[in-house]
Amino acid sequence: SSLLTAHKNRVFFSSTPVTPKTTRIGWIGTGLMGSSMCGHLLRNGYKVRVHTRTPSKAANLVKEGAILCDSPEKVAQESDLLFTMVGTPSDLRHVLFGTAGAIHVLPRGSHLVDLTTSTPTLAREIFERAQEKGVSSLDSPVSGGDIGAREARLTAFIGGSKEALEYVEPALKTFAKSINHFGGPGAGQHAKMSNQIVIAGGMIGIVEGLVYGEKAGLDLHKLLGALTPGAAGSWSLSNYGPRILKDDFAPGFAVEHFVKDLGIALEETRNMNLSLPGLALAEQLYSRAMEEGLGKNGTQSLIKLIKSIQPIS
Repeated sequence: SSLLTAHKNRVFFSSTPVTPKTTRIGWIGTGLMGSSMCGHLLRNGYKVRVHTRTPSKAANLVKEGAILCDSPEKVAQESDLLFTMVGTPSDLRHVLFGTAGAIHVLPRGSHLVDLTTSTPTLAREIFERAQEKGVSSLDSPVSGGDIGAREARLTAFIGGSKEALEYVEPALKTFAKSINHFGGPGAGQHAKMSNQIVIAGGMIGIVEGLVYGEKAGLDLHKLLGALTPGAAGSWSLSNYGPRILKDDFAPGFAVEHFVKDLGIALEETRNMNLSLPGLALAEQLYSRAMEEGLGKNGTQSLIKLIKSIQPIS
């Protein structure tokens, strides 16, 4: 594991980056994206210990060589670098700070990278508590959905020290194509909130544009073909437009997780005394979609809600 010295309350680590031969990796959380991301580490030769609430979700990783552990603590105590990728801030608190939490036993001089979309406030708290233990911490939420995770084309938004990022970057590159450092602890979470705000407004535009086109009697496949390469084009339109036309509402990113993210973004705007009416509308619409039973569906299922609220004609 990396060397550590303390100076004026700052913790410094060796700049020798992680390697598959020398670095023991821990991974907590094997959901829709986490399982694919962890798989890339294994296929790049890293030795990985895994913990997940639902052991069956780690079966494929175990087949690829991962060691399954029955608590966050058991993963952390043997890790030079620990990744967390869980559902909510409360889940994150549990796996890090709970009775069998990882933070209590992470070796001094090790590194923690949280990939969960969480709150900037919690990111700063994790940073401080990790530092007390002689552990570096980065908040590194990612974007790109199930496709980006499977194809190792995720975007990472990073807060924390540049020194820590330089150490963990080779491991991040196994699943992230774009790695972006925005500043100190919490900055990665703020950048991810900007990302979610852009996506939310864009998804409303996509589904309303398609509902309008259908009502006007247009061929939606032809319409999508014309919109995608033009000024209306976006990653969401390219990836979710075809799914919508096939009535494929399987989650690339689930509505229930998006509602959580938009709630965090709204809370941060209140903290900043900032008014973002488009964000507020998106949060209302997606919360309504949750109430209509669409929580496990992908974000593209917003079109079902928009169609359901039309007047009967």
